[in-house]
Amino acid sequence: MATSSSTVTLGSSSIDVASIVTNLVNNKRAAKDSQISTAQTSTSTQISAIGNFTSSLTSLQAAIKSLTDGTAFSTLKTSIGDSTVLSATTDSTAKANVYNIAVTQLATSQKTTSGAFASARTTEVGTGTLSIAVGDKSMSVDIASPANTLQDVRDAINNSKSNPGVTASIVTGTDGAHLVLTSQTTGAANAFTVTSSGGDGGLAQLDFDPATDTPTIKAQDALFTVDGTAASSPTNTTSTAIDGVTLSLAKTGSSSITISNDTSSVSTAMQSLVTAYNSFVSTYSTLTKYDATNQQVGALIGDATVNSIKSQVSQLLGSQLTGATASPRSLSDLGVSFQVDGTLKFDTTKLSSALSSNPSGVKDLLSGTNGIAPKLDKLVTGWTSSSGILTQRTTNLNAKLKDLADQQTAWDSTMTDYTKRLTTQYTALDTMMTKLSSTSSYLTQQFDALTKSS
Repeated sequence: MATSSSTVTLGSSSIDVASIVTNLVNNKRAAKDSQISTAQTSTSTQISAIGNFTSSLTSLQAAIKSLTDGTAFSTLKTSIGDSTVLSATTDSTAKANVYNIAVTQLATSQKTTSGAFASARTTEVGTGTLSIAVGDKSMSVDIASPANTLQDVRDAINNSKSNPGVTASIVTGTDGAHLVLTSQTTGAANAFTVTSSGGDGGLAQLDFDPATDTPTIKAQDALFTVDGTAASSPTNTTSTAIDGVTLSLAKTGSSSITISNDTSSVSTAMQSLVTAYNSFVSTYSTLTKYDATNQQVGALIGDATVNSIKSQVSQLLGSQLTGATASPRSLSDLGVSFQVDGTLKFDTTKLSSALSSNPSGVKDLLSGTNGIAPKLDKLVTGWTSSSGILTQRTTNLNAKLKDLADQQTAWDSTMTDYTKRLTTQYTALDTMMTKLSSTSSYLTQQFDALTKSS
Protein backbone atom coordinates (compact mmCIF):
# COMPACT_ATOMS: atom_id res chain seq x y z
CA MET A 1 0.00 0.00 0.00
CA ALA A 2 1.72 3.26 -1.18
CA THR A 3 2.28 6.07 1.36
CA SER A 4 1.29 9.63 0.41
CA SER A 5 4.02 12.30 0.44
CA SER A 6 4.44 14.65 3.43
CA THR A 7 2.68 18.01 3.39
CA VAL A 8 5.13 19.61 5.91
CA THR A 9 6.51 23.01 4.77
CA LEU A 10 10.09 22.33 3.75
CA GLY A 11 13.24 24.41 3.44
CA SER A 12 14.42 26.05 0.26
CA SER A 13 17.51 23.88 -0.40
CA SER A 14 17.78 21.64 -3.42
CA ILE A 15 16.70 18.55 -1.39
CA ASP A 16 13.24 17.12 -2.54
CA VAL A 17 12.17 15.84 0.88
CA ALA A 18 8.73 14.62 -0.28
CA SER A 19 10.12 12.44 -3.09
CA ILE A 20 12.91 11.03 -0.92
CA VAL A 21 10.48 10.07 1.88
CA THR A 22 7.95 8.55 -0.53
CA ASN A 23 10.59 6.43 -2.28
CA LEU A 24 12.18 5.23 0.96
CA VAL A 25 8.77 4.27 2.45
CA ASN A 26 7.57 2.54 -0.72
CA ASN A 27 10.80 0.55 -0.96
CA LYS A 28 10.59 -0.50 2.65
CA ARG A 29 6.96 -1.65 2.54
CA ALA A 30 6.85 -3.22 -0.94
CA ALA A 31 7.84 -6.74 0.10
CA LYS A 32 5.55 -6.85 3.14
CA ASP A 33 2.59 -5.41 1.22
CA SER A 34 3.08 -7.98 -1.52
CA GLN A 35 3.33 -10.81 1.01
CA ILE A 36 0.10 -9.84 2.78
CA SER A 37 -1.79 -9.16 -0.46
CA THR A 38 -0.73 -12.50 -1.95
CA ALA A 39 -1.79 -14.32 1.22
CA GLN A 40 -5.15 -12.53 1.25
CA THR A 41 -5.84 -13.39 -2.39
CA SER A 42 -4.86 -17.02 -1.87
CA THR A 43 -6.99 -17.34 1.28
CA SER A 44 -10.04 -15.72 -0.35
CA THR A 45 -9.67 -18.02 -3.34
CA GLN A 46 -9.54 -21.07 -1.05
CA ILE A 47 -12.65 -19.91 0.84
CA SER A 48 -14.53 -19.58 -2.45
CA ALA A 49 -13.24 -22.94 -3.65
CA ILE A 50 -14.24 -24.74 -0.43
CA GLY A 51 -17.65 -23.06 -0.71
CA ASN A 52 -18.12 -24.31 -4.28
CA PHE A 53 -17.02 -27.81 -3.33
CA THR A 54 -19.35 -27.87 -0.31
CA SER A 55 -22.22 -26.58 -2.44
CA SER A 56 -21.73 -29.39 -4.96
CA LEU A 57 -21.87 -31.91 -2.12
CA THR A 58 -25.06 -30.49 -0.61
CA SER A 59 -26.62 -30.43 -4.10
CA LEU A 60 -25.78 -34.12 -4.42
CA GLN A 61 -27.33 -34.73 -1.01
CA ALA A 62 -30.51 -32.89 -2.02
CA ALA A 63 -30.70 -34.85 -5.28
CA ILE A 64 -30.86 -38.19 -3.44
CA LYS A 65 -33.37 -37.10 -0.78
CA SER A 66 -36.25 -39.17 -2.17
CA LEU A 67 -33.93 -42.20 -2.21
CA THR A 68 -32.59 -41.48 1.26
CA ASP A 69 -36.02 -41.33 2.90
CA GLY A 70 -37.53 -43.95 0.58
CA THR A 71 -40.31 -41.70 -0.74
CA ALA A 72 -39.24 -42.50 -4.29
CA PHE A 73 -40.55 -46.02 -3.68
CA SER A 74 -43.79 -44.96 -1.98
CA THR A 75 -45.04 -42.81 -4.83
CA LEU A 76 -48.20 -44.25 -6.29
CA LYS A 77 -50.14 -43.69 -9.47
CA THR A 78 -53.89 -44.04 -9.72
CA SER A 79 -55.87 -45.18 -12.74
CA ILE A 80 -59.67 -44.76 -12.94
CA GLY A 81 -61.81 -47.07 -15.03
CA ASP A 82 -64.58 -44.52 -15.65
CA SER A 83 -63.54 -40.99 -14.73
CA THR A 84 -67.08 -39.69 -15.27
CA VAL A 85 -68.26 -41.71 -12.27
CA LEU A 86 -65.52 -40.79 -9.79
CA SER A 87 -61.95 -39.62 -9.27
CA ALA A 88 -59.46 -40.56 -6.57
CA THR A 89 -56.29 -39.27 -4.93
CA THR A 90 -53.90 -41.07 -2.59
CA ASP A 91 -51.66 -40.12 0.31
CA SER A 92 -48.57 -41.76 1.78
CA THR A 93 -50.60 -44.40 3.66
CA ALA A 94 -52.24 -45.84 0.53
CA LYS A 95 -51.18 -49.24 -0.75
CA ALA A 96 -51.10 -50.70 -4.22
CA ASN A 97 -54.41 -52.45 -4.90
CA VAL A 98 -57.44 -52.63 -7.20
CA TYR A 99 -60.94 -51.63 -6.03
CA ASN A 100 -64.33 -51.83 -7.74
CA ILE A 101 -66.70 -49.03 -6.79
CA ALA A 102 -70.45 -48.97 -7.51
CA VAL A 103 -72.17 -45.63 -6.81
CA THR A 104 -75.92 -45.99 -6.33
CA GLN A 105 -76.71 -42.55 -4.90
CA LEU A 106 -75.00 -39.18 -4.71
CA ALA A 107 -75.14 -36.96 -1.65
CA THR A 108 -77.50 -34.01 -2.04
CA SER A 109 -78.59 -31.03 0.04
CA GLN A 110 -82.25 -30.37 0.81
CA LYS A 111 -84.08 -27.78 -1.26
CA THR A 112 -87.69 -26.65 -0.67
CA THR A 113 -89.95 -24.44 -2.76
CA SER A 114 -92.89 -22.57 -1.26
CA GLY A 115 -96.25 -21.99 -2.85
CA ALA A 116 -96.68 -19.10 -5.31
CA PHE A 117 -97.18 -15.48 -4.24
CA ALA A 118 -98.46 -12.79 -6.57
CA SER A 119 -95.45 -10.52 -6.00
CA ALA A 120 -92.15 -10.95 -4.20
CA ARG A 121 -91.99 -7.22 -3.48
CA THR A 122 -95.53 -6.23 -2.59
CA THR A 123 -97.50 -9.30 -1.50
CA GLU A 124 -97.54 -9.66 2.30
CA VAL A 125 -96.72 -13.19 3.43
CA GLY A 126 -97.76 -12.84 7.05
CA THR A 127 -96.44 -11.86 10.47
CA GLY A 128 -95.00 -13.76 13.41
CA THR A 129 -91.81 -15.75 14.08
CA LEU A 130 -90.23 -18.02 11.48
CA SER A 131 -87.84 -20.71 12.76
CA ILE A 132 -85.47 -22.89 10.75
CA ALA A 133 -83.59 -25.82 12.28
CA VAL A 134 -80.77 -27.95 10.86
CA GLY A 135 -79.80 -30.75 13.19
CA ASP A 136 -79.15 -29.20 16.61
CA LYS A 137 -78.73 -25.70 15.20
CA SER A 138 -81.61 -23.28 14.66
CA MET A 139 -82.54 -19.69 14.02
CA SER A 140 -85.65 -17.56 14.56
CA VAL A 141 -86.53 -14.33 12.77
CA ASP A 142 -89.40 -12.01 13.59
CA ILE A 143 -91.47 -10.90 10.62
CA ALA A 144 -93.69 -7.85 11.14
CA SER A 145 -95.68 -5.55 8.85
CA PRO A 146 -94.86 -3.72 6.66
CA ALA A 147 -91.55 -5.62 6.20
CA ASN A 148 -93.25 -8.93 5.58
CA THR A 149 -93.08 -9.51 1.84
CA LEU A 150 -91.36 -12.53 0.32
CA GLN A 151 -88.25 -10.41 -0.24
CA ASP A 152 -88.31 -9.31 3.40
CA VAL A 153 -88.50 -12.92 4.56
CA ARG A 154 -85.62 -13.86 2.24
CA ASP A 155 -83.43 -11.06 3.55
CA ALA A 156 -84.25 -11.81 7.20
CA ILE A 157 -83.14 -15.41 6.75
CA ASN A 158 -79.93 -14.63 4.84
CA ASN A 159 -78.90 -11.80 7.17
CA SER A 160 -79.50 -13.64 10.43
CA LYS A 161 -76.27 -14.11 12.44
CA SER A 162 -77.65 -17.39 13.83
CA ASN A 163 -78.44 -18.86 10.40
CA PRO A 164 -77.77 -22.64 10.75
CA GLY A 165 -76.73 -23.07 7.13
CA VAL A 166 -79.73 -22.37 4.91
CA THR A 167 -79.75 -20.01 1.92
CA ALA A 168 -82.97 -18.26 0.83
CA SER A 169 -83.66 -17.12 -2.72
CA ILE A 170 -86.67 -16.23 -4.86
CA VAL A 171 -87.65 -17.97 -8.08
CA THR A 172 -90.38 -16.33 -10.15
CA GLY A 173 -92.34 -18.54 -12.50
CA THR A 174 -95.49 -18.17 -14.58
CA ASP A 175 -97.58 -18.80 -11.49
CA GLY A 176 -95.82 -16.22 -9.29
CA ALA A 177 -92.92 -15.84 -6.88
CA HIS A 178 -91.63 -18.75 -4.76
CA LEU A 179 -89.34 -18.72 -1.72
CA VAL A 180 -86.61 -21.35 -2.26
CA LEU A 181 -84.63 -22.58 0.74
CA THR A 182 -81.46 -24.63 0.24
CA SER A 183 -79.27 -26.34 2.80
CA GLN A 184 -75.62 -25.31 2.38
CA THR A 185 -74.43 -28.82 3.29
CA THR A 186 -75.25 -32.20 1.75
CA GLY A 187 -76.30 -35.28 3.68
CA ALA A 188 -79.40 -36.63 5.37
CA ALA A 189 -78.33 -35.18 8.71
CA ASN A 190 -78.50 -31.68 7.21
CA ALA A 191 -82.22 -31.78 6.32
CA PHE A 192 -84.00 -28.75 7.74
CA THR A 193 -87.44 -27.94 9.11
CA VAL A 194 -89.32 -24.64 8.86
CA THR A 195 -91.93 -23.75 11.49
CA SER A 196 -93.89 -20.58 12.24
CA SER A 197 -95.61 -19.24 15.33
CA GLY A 198 -97.55 -16.18 16.53
CA GLY A 199 -98.60 -13.29 14.33
CA ASP A 200 -101.46 -13.53 11.89
CA GLY A 201 -100.68 -17.14 10.92
CA GLY A 202 -99.71 -16.23 7.34
CA LEU A 203 -96.16 -17.51 7.76
CA ALA A 204 -97.57 -21.05 8.06
CA GLN A 205 -97.51 -21.09 4.25
CA LEU A 206 -93.73 -21.51 4.53
CA ASP A 207 -93.75 -24.38 7.06
CA PHE A 208 -91.94 -27.54 6.02
CA ASP A 209 -91.32 -30.88 7.71
CA PRO A 210 -89.07 -33.32 5.78
CA ALA A 211 -90.68 -36.22 7.58
CA THR A 212 -94.09 -35.54 6.07
CA ASP A 213 -93.62 -33.03 3.26
CA THR A 214 -92.06 -33.52 -0.14
CA PRO A 215 -88.97 -31.37 -0.84
CA THR A 216 -87.87 -30.15 -4.23
CA ILE A 217 -84.64 -32.06 -3.59
CA LYS A 218 -84.28 -34.48 -0.73
CA ALA A 219 -81.32 -34.35 1.64
CA GLN A 220 -79.48 -37.65 1.35
CA ASP A 221 -76.11 -39.33 1.82
CA ALA A 222 -73.98 -40.78 -0.95
CA LEU A 223 -74.39 -44.56 -1.14
CA PHE A 224 -71.82 -46.82 -2.76
CA THR A 225 -70.04 -50.14 -2.40
CA VAL A 226 -66.34 -50.98 -2.35
CA ASP A 227 -65.84 -54.48 -3.72
CA GLY A 228 -69.39 -55.24 -2.58
CA THR A 229 -69.04 -53.72 0.90
CA ALA A 230 -71.72 -51.08 1.50
CA ALA A 231 -70.53 -47.61 2.44
CA SER A 232 -72.01 -44.13 2.78
CA SER A 233 -70.89 -40.53 3.10
CA PRO A 234 -72.74 -37.28 3.88
CA THR A 235 -70.73 -35.64 1.09
CA ASN A 236 -69.60 -36.75 -2.34
CA THR A 237 -65.99 -36.62 -1.23
CA THR A 238 -64.85 -39.14 1.32
CA SER A 239 -61.50 -40.29 2.70
CA THR A 240 -62.80 -42.88 5.15
CA ALA A 241 -63.90 -45.69 2.83
CA ILE A 242 -60.41 -46.82 1.73
CA ASP A 243 -57.20 -46.27 3.70
CA GLY A 244 -55.12 -43.50 2.15
CA VAL A 245 -57.60 -42.89 -0.68
CA THR A 246 -59.92 -39.91 -1.13
CA LEU A 247 -62.90 -40.60 -3.39
CA SER A 248 -64.76 -37.88 -5.25
CA LEU A 249 -68.09 -39.19 -6.55
CA ALA A 250 -69.51 -37.54 -9.68
CA LYS A 251 -72.48 -39.65 -10.77
CA THR A 252 -74.12 -43.04 -10.24
CA GLY A 253 -72.43 -45.93 -11.96
CA SER A 254 -69.49 -48.28 -11.59
CA SER A 255 -65.75 -47.76 -11.93
CA SER A 256 -62.53 -49.48 -10.98
CA ILE A 257 -59.63 -47.82 -9.17
CA THR A 258 -56.16 -49.22 -9.76
CA ILE A 259 -53.42 -48.03 -7.41
CA SER A 260 -49.91 -49.11 -8.33
CA ASN A 261 -46.32 -48.18 -7.56
CA ASP A 262 -45.03 -45.39 -9.77
CA THR A 263 -41.63 -46.65 -10.90
CA SER A 264 -41.03 -43.45 -12.85
CA SER A 265 -40.31 -41.68 -9.56
CA VAL A 266 -37.41 -44.07 -8.91
CA SER A 267 -36.08 -43.45 -12.40
CA THR A 268 -36.35 -39.69 -11.86
CA ALA A 269 -34.50 -39.97 -8.56
CA MET A 270 -31.74 -42.03 -10.16
CA GLN A 271 -31.33 -39.50 -12.95
CA SER A 272 -31.07 -36.74 -10.34
CA LEU A 273 -28.34 -38.73 -8.58
CA VAL A 274 -26.36 -39.16 -11.81
CA THR A 275 -26.73 -35.51 -12.82
CA ALA A 276 -25.74 -34.19 -9.38
CA TYR A 277 -22.76 -36.56 -9.11
CA ASN A 278 -21.47 -35.55 -12.54
CA SER A 279 -21.76 -31.90 -11.52
CA PHE A 280 -19.84 -32.71 -8.33
CA VAL A 281 -17.08 -34.40 -10.36
CA SER A 282 -16.90 -31.40 -12.70
CA THR A 283 -16.54 -29.01 -9.76
CA TYR A 284 -13.88 -31.21 -8.18
CA SER A 285 -11.93 -31.44 -11.45
CA THR A 286 -11.98 -27.67 -11.94
CA LEU A 287 -10.78 -26.99 -8.41
CA THR A 288 -7.97 -29.57 -8.41
CA LYS A 289 -6.59 -29.53 -11.97
CA TYR A 290 -3.42 -28.02 -13.42
CA ASP A 291 -3.84 -26.22 -16.73
CA ALA A 292 -0.46 -26.65 -18.42
CA THR A 293 -1.46 -24.55 -21.42
CA ASN A 294 -2.32 -21.47 -19.38
CA GLN A 295 -0.12 -22.47 -16.44
CA GLN A 296 -3.02 -22.13 -14.03
CA VAL A 297 -3.29 -24.15 -10.82
CA GLY A 298 -6.62 -25.15 -9.30
CA ALA A 299 -7.37 -23.55 -5.93
CA LEU A 300 -7.53 -26.96 -4.20
CA ILE A 301 -4.94 -28.91 -6.16
CA GLY A 302 -3.29 -31.48 -3.92
CA ASP A 303 -5.77 -30.80 -1.09
CA ALA A 304 -5.82 -34.02 0.96
CA THR A 305 -9.26 -33.37 2.47
CA VAL A 306 -10.97 -32.70 -0.84
CA ASN A 307 -9.26 -35.65 -2.51
CA SER A 308 -10.32 -37.95 0.32
CA ILE A 309 -13.96 -36.81 0.12
CA LYS A 310 -14.08 -37.29 -3.64
CA SER A 311 -12.56 -40.76 -3.25
CA GLN A 312 -15.07 -41.81 -0.58
CA VAL A 313 -18.06 -40.65 -2.64
CA SER A 314 -16.86 -42.48 -5.75
CA GLN A 315 -16.05 -45.66 -3.81
CA LEU A 316 -19.50 -45.70 -2.21
CA LEU A 317 -21.30 -45.29 -5.52
CA GLY A 318 -19.21 -48.09 -6.98
CA SER A 319 -19.62 -50.43 -4.00
CA GLN A 320 -21.72 -53.58 -3.68
CA LEU A 321 -24.43 -54.17 -1.09
CA THR A 322 -23.03 -56.50 1.55
CA GLY A 323 -25.08 -59.55 2.37
CA ALA A 324 -27.04 -59.48 -0.87
CA THR A 325 -27.12 -62.83 -2.61
CA ALA A 326 -29.07 -61.86 -5.71
CA SER A 327 -29.12 -58.97 -8.12
CA PRO A 328 -29.21 -56.05 -7.74
CA ARG A 329 -26.04 -55.68 -5.64
CA SER A 330 -24.60 -52.47 -7.09
CA LEU A 331 -25.62 -49.38 -9.03
CA SER A 332 -24.30 -50.98 -12.21
CA ASP A 333 -27.06 -53.59 -11.84
CA LEU A 334 -29.52 -50.68 -12.00
CA GLY A 335 -28.03 -49.17 -15.14
CA VAL A 336 -25.71 -46.64 -13.46
CA SER A 337 -22.10 -47.14 -14.53
CA PHE A 338 -18.84 -45.20 -14.38
CA GLN A 339 -17.34 -43.79 -17.57
CA VAL A 340 -13.66 -43.40 -18.45
CA ASP A 341 -13.74 -39.72 -17.44
CA GLY A 342 -15.10 -40.60 -13.98
CA THR A 343 -18.66 -39.47 -14.63
CA LEU A 344 -21.77 -41.65 -14.44
CA LYS A 345 -24.04 -42.87 -17.23
CA PHE A 346 -27.63 -44.03 -16.69
CA ASP A 347 -29.49 -46.76 -18.59
CA THR A 348 -33.18 -46.47 -17.70
CA THR A 349 -34.04 -49.76 -19.43
CA LYS A 350 -31.82 -51.69 -17.05
CA LEU A 351 -33.43 -50.01 -14.04
CA SER A 352 -36.93 -50.81 -15.32
CA SER A 353 -35.96 -54.45 -15.71
CA ALA A 354 -34.60 -54.58 -12.16
CA LEU A 355 -37.74 -52.95 -10.76
CA SER A 356 -39.91 -55.48 -12.56
CA SER A 357 -37.95 -58.52 -11.44
CA ASN A 358 -36.94 -57.55 -7.90
CA PRO A 359 -38.48 -54.26 -6.67
CA SER A 360 -37.71 -54.98 -3.00
CA GLY A 361 -34.08 -55.68 -3.88
CA VAL A 362 -33.81 -52.34 -5.68
CA LYS A 363 -35.28 -50.58 -2.66
CA ASP A 364 -32.88 -52.32 -0.26
CA LEU A 365 -29.88 -51.37 -2.40
CA LEU A 366 -30.84 -47.73 -2.73
CA SER A 367 -32.88 -46.87 0.37
CA GLY A 368 -32.49 -49.74 2.86
CA THR A 369 -30.74 -49.51 6.22
CA ASN A 370 -27.42 -50.24 4.53
CA GLY A 371 -28.51 -48.64 1.26
CA ILE A 372 -26.27 -46.40 -0.81
CA ALA A 373 -28.39 -43.24 -0.46
CA PRO A 374 -28.61 -43.25 3.39
CA LYS A 375 -24.86 -43.93 3.60
CA LEU A 376 -24.04 -41.08 1.24
CA ASP A 377 -26.42 -38.75 3.06
CA LYS A 378 -24.69 -39.51 6.36
CA LEU A 379 -21.24 -38.89 4.86
CA VAL A 380 -22.22 -35.54 3.35
CA THR A 381 -23.87 -34.42 6.59
CA GLY A 382 -20.68 -35.30 8.48
CA TRP A 383 -18.57 -33.20 6.12
CA THR A 384 -20.85 -30.18 5.79
CA SER A 385 -22.48 -29.86 9.24
CA SER A 386 -21.53 -27.06 11.64
CA SER A 387 -18.84 -29.31 13.12
CA GLY A 388 -17.85 -30.92 9.81
CA ILE A 389 -14.38 -30.71 8.35
CA LEU A 390 -15.41 -28.48 5.43
CA THR A 391 -17.17 -26.04 7.73
CA GLN A 392 -14.14 -25.98 10.02
CA ARG A 393 -11.87 -25.37 7.03
CA THR A 394 -13.94 -22.37 6.05
CA THR A 395 -13.97 -21.07 9.63
CA ASN A 396 -10.19 -21.36 9.87
CA LEU A 397 -9.66 -19.67 6.52
CA ASN A 398 -11.93 -16.79 7.53
CA ALA A 399 -9.95 -16.45 10.75
CA LYS A 400 -6.73 -16.35 8.71
CA LEU A 401 -8.21 -13.67 6.46
CA LYS A 402 -9.07 -11.57 9.50
CA ASP A 403 -5.57 -12.05 10.88
CA LEU A 404 -4.09 -10.87 7.58
CA ALA A 405 -6.33 -7.79 7.67
CA ASP A 406 -5.08 -7.08 11.22
CA GLN A 407 -1.49 -7.51 10.01
CA GLN A 408 -2.12 -5.03 7.21
CA THR A 409 -3.61 -2.51 9.64
CA ALA A 410 -0.65 -2.85 12.00
CA TRP A 411 1.82 -2.58 9.12
CA ASP A 412 0.05 0.55 7.81
CA SER A 413 0.39 2.10 11.27
CA THR A 414 4.09 1.22 11.40
CA MET A 415 4.64 2.76 7.98
CA THR A 416 2.78 5.92 9.01
CA ASP A 417 5.15 6.34 11.97
CA TYR A 418 8.12 5.61 9.74
CA THR A 419 6.95 8.24 7.25
CA LYS A 420 6.69 10.83 10.02
CA ARG A 421 10.22 10.07 11.29
CA LEU A 422 11.74 10.31 7.83
CA THR A 423 9.90 13.53 7.10
CA THR A 424 11.16 15.09 10.35
CA GLN A 425 14.74 13.96 9.70
CA TYR A 426 14.93 15.12 6.09
CA THR A 427 13.15 18.35 6.87
CA ALA A 428 15.80 19.08 9.53
CA LEU A 429 18.51 18.23 7.02
CA ASP A 430 16.90 20.50 4.46
CA THR A 431 16.76 23.34 7.01
CA MET A 432 20.39 22.84 7.93
CA MET A 433 21.44 22.77 4.28
CA THR A 434 19.51 26.02 3.71
CA LYS A 435 21.35 27.69 6.60
CA LEU A 436 24.71 26.43 5.36
CA SER A 437 23.89 27.74 1.90
CA SER A 438 23.06 31.15 3.34
CA THR A 439 26.33 31.25 5.38
CA SER A 440 28.37 30.25 2.36
CA SER A 441 26.83 33.03 0.30
CA TYR A 442 27.58 35.57 3.03
CA LEU A 443 31.22 34.52 3.37
CA THR A 444 31.67 34.61 -0.38
CA GLN A 445 30.35 38.14 -0.48
CA GLN A 446 32.76 39.20 2.31
CA PHE A 447 35.78 37.69 0.61
CA ASP A 448 34.82 39.41 -2.62
CA ALA A 449 34.53 42.76 -0.81
CA LEU A 450 37.96 42.38 0.81
CA THR A 451 39.57 41.48 -2.48
CA LYS A 452 38.18 44.59 -4.19
CA SER A 453 39.25 46.96 -1.34
CA SER A 454 42.84 45.70 -1.42
